[in-house]
Amino acid sequence: MVNSIDDLPPLREVIKKYDLRAEKSLGQNFILDQNITDKIVRTAGDLSNVHVIEIGPGPGGLTRSILRAKPAHLTAIEFDPRSIRALQELEMVSDSRMTLLQADALKTDLTQLEPKMKRVIIANLPYNIASSLLIGWLMKVRADASSLNHMTLMFQKEVAERICAVPGTKSYGRLSVMTQWLCHAEILFDIPPSVFVPPPKVISSVIKIVPKTPPADWPEFKVMESLVATAFNQRRKMLRASLKSYGDLLERSDIDGTKRAENLEVQDYIALAKMMQSS
Repeated sequence: MVNSIDDLPPLREVIKKYDLRAEKSLGQNFILDQNITDKIVRTAGDLSNVHVIEIGPGPGGLTRSILRAKPAHLTAIEFDPRSIRALQELEMVSDSRMTLLQADALKTDLTQLEPKMKRVIIANLPYNIASSLLIGWLMKVRADASSLNHMTLMFQKEVAERICAVPGTKSYGRLSVMTQWLCHAEILFDIPPSVFVPPPKVISSVIKIVPKTPPADWPEFKVMESLVATAFNQRRKMLRASLKSYGDLLERSDIDGTKRAENLEVQDYIALAKMMQSS
């Protein structure tokens, strides 16, 4: 009889039992090594007084590690009905500390979950929607910085490098500016393809993202997003060309119009967005 997490069958047996072949269309790559999932959870810190949200738990490897860390509560959001069946066994032995939610994470408002408790996200994100998920959460952070305490997330290494990139580098772009405007972001460690089932063709990275305390005069999210997207859509052009649709915005600023989008600091984009919003 299964009474605890330790009584559950190995993840490979769970995958076989529920025919959980990773689906490329769902961006799935499963981690079966408990040492790795435990390491990811440890980087998230003390979970005893927080509500953890996991996106795309699959067969539940990371979920098991989260539950062993004894969070105040865990909500696991899974889209794939095959995984739901497998995760129900885990929910049953969670001592009522886990809620399993079958839903599309892109359409789920995480700020409505456990509104009286600090929320953290710990997730091996589905690769095909990872960037879109992050942008959606950043929008929530801009509306209310306390809505998410911090995020420990796994991305493809290339995406993680874009998120954390500095100005003047090839990786610096829209994700860099939007994330670093609202949060502190740091790459913690890499994970090789051999850890996953099936092994992806790329290295993955775990990053920690912590929202900043916003000043009262920060620009609105949509204003900043529109400006940054326009600048980087033609990143090889000078700003006076890529931002020409914004009229005399550059002339009213101290920013050199011969620079390119990748040469501006995050603070430069904030200043431009504030000018746009006030005009």
